[in-house]
Amino acid sequence: MACLAMAGAVPSIAQTLAPISVTATRTELPPFDVPASVDVLDGEWLRGDGRAQVNLSESLALVPGLLARDRQNQAQDLQLSVRGFGARSTFGVRGVRLYVDGIPATMPDGQGQLSHIDLASVGRLEVLRGPFSVLYGNSSGGVMQVFTEEGQGSPVLGGSVAVGSYGLRRADVKASGAAGPMGYVLSAGRLSTNGFRAHSAAEREGANMRLDWALADDSTLSLLANTVKVDAQDPLGLSRAQFDAAPRSADPAATTFNTRKTVSQRQIGAVYERKVDASNQLRLMVYGGERATTQFQAIPAPPDPRTPQLNPLHPGGVIGLERNYGGLDARWTTRTALADRPLEIVGGLAYDTMSEQRRGWQNFQGTALGVLGALRRDEDNRVTSLDPYVQATWKPDPRWTINAGVRHSRVNFDSADNYVVPGNGNDSGSVSYSATLPAAGVSFAPSEQWRVYAAAGRGFETPTFNELAYRAAGSGLNFALRPSRSNNLEAGVKWRTAAGAATRAEWTAAVFHTATQDEIVTQSNTGGRSTFQNAGATRRRGLELAASMTPARHWLAQFSYTLLDARYRDGFACVGAAALCPAPQVPAGNRIPGTARNALAMELGWRPPTGWRSGVDARYLSKVAVNDFNTDAAASFVTLGAHVGYVFDLARWNIAATARVDNIADRQYAGSVIVNEGNGRYFEPAAGRNYVLSLSASYRF
Repeated sequence: MACLAMAGAVPSIAQTLAPISVTATRTELPPFDVPASVDVLDGEWLRGDGRAQVNLSESLALVPGLLARDRQNQAQDLQLSVRGFGARSTFGVRGVRLYVDGIPATMPDGQGQLSHIDLASVGRLEVLRGPFSVLYGNSSGGVMQVFTEEGQGSPVLGGSVAVGSYGLRRADVKASGAAGPMGYVLSAGRLSTNGFRAHSAAEREGANMRLDWALADDSTLSLLANTVKVDAQDPLGLSRAQFDAAPRSADPAATTFNTRKTVSQRQIGAVYERKVDASNQLRLMVYGGERATTQFQAIPAPPDPRTPQLNPLHPGGVIGLERNYGGLDARWTTRTALADRPLEIVGGLAYDTMSEQRRGWQNFQGTALGVLGALRRDEDNRVTSLDPYVQATWKPDPRWTINAGVRHSRVNFDSADNYVVPGNGNDSGSVSYSATLPAAGVSFAPSEQWRVYAAAGRGFETPTFNELAYRAAGSGLNFALRPSRSNNLEAGVKWRTAAGAATRAEWTAAVFHTATQDEIVTQSNTGGRSTFQNAGATRRRGLELAASMTPARHWLAQFSYTLLDARYRDGFACVGAAALCPAPQVPAGNRIPGTARNALAMELGWRPPTGWRSGVDARYLSKVAVNDFNTDAAASFVTLGAHVGYVFDLARWNIAATARVDNIADRQYAGSVIVNEGNGRYFEPAAGRNYVLSLSASYRF
């Protein structure tokens, strides 16, 4: 549990807000009492300290075990990994389950994205790591849940604007409050940027709605809806020589083919909860949505002799995805007793489905490049998952708590090939994966100030449709891929000062060990197209530390550290291009690319409710290997940031103005890496010294 999360450390320590409960283990408990590594970030923290609010990577550094990379590329989603799971992802979020207001932002195949999260209306964010995350099913190396604020009290109308380096412009407006039994939060915003790098301009528009009704029969109903539209240029990665000489440049192929991406998504959902009686509660969630993506890639075109697009099996240089998705989760909670001691049981059934039309076109017409050309791929894909689960929490003694659960996941993939032409046969097919995923843990409370716990669980991760999409040779889906399976162990300790202490402090420590078989690894990654294979065994083990304290009134000091040793235990064959495979075998013992051995974050802030505020922060990340052979790496770096602002509280108005500077020393470093990029364009540079000026105001009626 990180310094931000422990009992909601940022809000509760700094501003004495109401205690926070988390739902990461499906049982509402204060973070301090959860027998797992769980962090809670308050929404005001995510928006505070003058952050640009471009994406979540700005505010997650203090969560140990979690790495959110600064890509400076809005054409690609946030690169997010937990204890090394998801590090290989070059698009979207992989290996980490994502939820927004209880609705999955991870599709049943394990592919997730965060572009529709509306930071302006986030109430809190929870991050669960370790064995209990496997109870969320496929691809749950960790779990991130985002919850929108609940509308309460008299109406409030507010908004914020921000301007910053590289043409950053952001504006949003929000209305919240309650009208009789209904609470509401409505928000909308727009962001545009020229981008730190050439050919990296982007625009994003979005809106979010949450309506909550307190019904007469001791039940509640929540309606949730959001929409987002993204239009972004893609500067591609840079080679070592390009990165060293001109980090703000784009690869020439990006401008030659005008690489870019557009995304449009609409989603709606409902959550119904009813207290049947004093011991039983029902929860029903249903949702549905649609997402359309078009991406223009830098695949060589005629008359370039390197072009693969003349091969009748090649799917072209433009990807079009139209997806419809939906699902439900039905859950029953009962509170009873076992041997006269409290027992809580949660049982449920989750069903999720996604259908997609995947098309591919050439990215040329005659001599014109970067345009929509002839159709080269057309298939209808569908993936479904059906997961029954049950969990139990029993307290055999006031100081002891035993938690256990099991989930059975079954994921079915089906593909119907509509593009059958001479030289490109019928590539239709289907495959199913299943696994039973148990988890168990025990916690002990020696006193009110201490918690000690240990847990174990078994997880699995199927290939996503994006990972199945291409074979190393030929066309059609790569059904030869197998799911990876993992065994997870964790032990930890938590401590906090006694209630009422003048100086409040909390710290946590956790050690973990994860052994994985059939790890899914990148086989090749060229022109935005990736193929994958199964390696042998891998091992992830490490240490997570976090602390927070209030040395004096309105001061808050925070610290987090992660040690991650993530390695291949078995060697495996390398069958990609010569540039990617300097040897036929990846040796055992190499680091898993995309992971950092050490990560450190520190912050010190002065945060009174009104008046002047200020703070400083520091980040350190050790080097990150860019490929399986570990022949190159993004160097380690240290960055410094600072902010200063003033908060006015005038009658019904609350106004805040903040100035922020990041990367004060103007350090040149790679914010993220593209793992195993086949052209050697591994590096995505982070921004140099940059500033943000922001102003927010709200009026309570």
